[in-house]
Amino acid sequence: MMKNALITGSTKGMGRAIAIAFANEGLNVAICSRNEKELLEFKDELLGVNPNIKVLAKVADGSNKSQLLDFAAAAQQDLGFIDVVVNNLGMFIPSSILDDADDTFQKELNTNLMPTYELYRFFGKTMIAARKGHFFNICSVASLNPIAQAGTYSVTKYALLGLTKVMRLEMQEHGVKVTAIIPGSTLTDSWKDAVVDKNTMVLPEDIASAIINIYRMSAGANVDEIIIKPAPGQI
Repeated sequence: MMKNALITGSTKGMGRAIAIAFANEGLNVAICSRNEKELLEFKDELLGVNPNIKVLAKVADGSNKSQLLDFAAAAQQDLGFIDVVVNNLGMFIPSSILDDADDTFQKELNTNLMPTYELYRFFGKTMIAARKGHFFNICSVASLNPIAQAGTYSVTKYALLGLTKVMRLEMQEHGVKVTAIIPGSTLTDSWKDAVVDKNTMVLPEDIASAIINIYRMSAGANVDEIIIKPAPGQI
């Protein structure tokens, strides 16, 4: 019986690489994006990677609670039991807290923290009943060491790592795994305006590779946290 993975923030950067990796692994995938054209093009690409899988592609803004939950419900209805949830949606706003725009705090909460909380509540009890499932939460090195130039981002990523730890405590007796992925400087759209050498950064494919290898582990093994930083150090 084929397994199913749901990935948020799935058409770019880490989410894109993770979706491709799960397609190669033979899992059906559920993806969402606000951009319908990009979403449908990526769906075709995933089916090209593996014609034997199903791809549920739904236009949705993952930072909007009702749209996020509509996506989750559609994935469950179309694919069945969701074995893997990758909470990848995130946004980085370079600003000190005192210089934040009036809506920065709410926008970053709704993007960096709320989706993980809501998808955990949506899928968690189903996974407990089945005694299986795996949540991967994409945190950040800012979850461990705050960045002064990105204060609110750091606060929300600290909170995400805290939520991940609570999820693990609630789930571990039920056979459900929870893993915090903690990347350092990773070559995603957050760096699109910067001049950087990709050989000095983590690549999205590195994150996807780590997730797949953790996913493949035996039922009795869980990686609580994995930190992946650029070999020469943070940028």
